[in-house]
Amino acid sequence: MDEATDSAADGGMDEVLAAVGPRLRRLRRERGCTLSALSQSTGISVSTLSRLESGQRRPSLELLLPIAQAHQVPLDELVGAPPVGDPRVRLKPVRRGDSTVVPLTRQPGGLQAFKMVIDATRSEAEPRTHEGYEWLYVLHGRLRLVLAEHDLVLAPGEAAEFDTRLPHWFGSTGQGSVEVLSLFGPQGERMHVRARPHGPH
Repeated sequence: MDEATDSAADGGMDEVLAAVGPRLRRLRRERGCTLSALSQSTGISVSTLSRLESGQRRPSLELLLPIAQAHQVPLDELVGAPPVGDPRVRLKPVRRGDSTVVPLTRQPGGLQAFKMVIDATRSEAEPRTHEGYEWLYVLHGRLRLVLAEHDLVLAPGEAAEFDTRLPHWFGSTGQGSVEVLSLFGPQGERMHVRARPHGPH
C-alpha cells in the first residue's frame, strides 16, 4: 500500500472513530440509561464514558466491548461497521479453510484482535493446544466451544476466555455461520476486559 492509500485509509478510520462518541450517547439515551448506571454495569468510570461520548477519549476495544455487552448490541452497531456478511467494505478479509478472518490489529506481537466469520461447515470438533490466552465474543450466530471436558454453545452477546494450553476448538453448531470477535495473547497474557472467566484458571 502506498503513502496516499495509507493516508486515505487513516482518514477514513478517523471519520469512523469520530462518529463513535455521538453514536454511544444516542444509544445510551434511547435506552434511558444514565452515565452512572452504565458505569456500574461496565466498570468504566463516569468521566471516561463522558469523554468517550464527547470525542475527547479515543475509543478502544477494551472500552467498547463492555459497553456493547451492557447495551446488548453487536460491536458493529457501536462503530458503524458494514452490515454483517460483507467484510470487504473497509477491511481486508483473509480466507483460511472454512473461515474468513479479518485482522483488526496491524502491529506484530502482543495482543491481537480478529473478526472471524466461521462457515456452518466447520462443525466437527478437532481440539488442539498451543501457547496463549484467548477471549471470544459472539457477534452473530451460535458458537460451539469445546474446551477440555466442556462442550458449550454461546449465543450473541456472550463471551468466553481460556488458556489455549487446554485442548480447545470452536466453530459452528452446524446450523449456520457464526461471527466472532477474538482477542488473542500469544504469550498467555490475559485480556483487560470486564468478563468473568467460565471456570478456574
